[in-house]
Amino acid sequence: MADSERIRPPWWLKPMNKIFMAVMRLGIPFAGAESPMVLTVPGRKSGKPRSTPVTPFTVDGQRYVVGGFPGADWVLNARAADAATLTQGRRREQVRMVELSPDDARPLLRAFPTLVPTGVSFMKNAGLVTDGKPEEFEALAGRCAVFRFDPLTENGVQTP
Repeated sequence: MADSERIRPPWWLKPMNKIFMAVMRLGIPFAGAESPMVLTVPGRKSGKPRSTPVTPFTVDGQRYVVGGFPGADWVLNARAADAATLTQGRRREQVRMVELSPDDARPLLRAFPTLVPTGVSFMKNAGLVTDGKPEEFEALAGRCAVFRFDPLTENGVQTP
């Protein structure tokens, strides 16, 4: 993806994300949602914590997340951060985010519509896919970031 490529999210997304995160903090489950979490990373310019809801998915025991908008702020912040925090209810976990190469991302993007069905309508609304077929998602490799979450220990060293 070219650094200049950026798809603007709809105006309502940030306010809706704030409501979504508040409801998640209260522990209220979402019907049909695939284990949403709050991802918090330091801002790349301010260093202040920046949070956004994400829906991680698991393949072969590893957790991943797809950036829904090329050039999204949270993606740029994640690239600049050493560590991030995943929160679900009262459970918090420190992770290192590793961005995958387009070749490594392709099979995960292909699996995305099956593993995260709620993400399909989101990506359709963003204009990134039309039918939501696996081939369309696979073609997003290099445009939409895919990160792997690696667990961290207390001192920031990756656990085996």
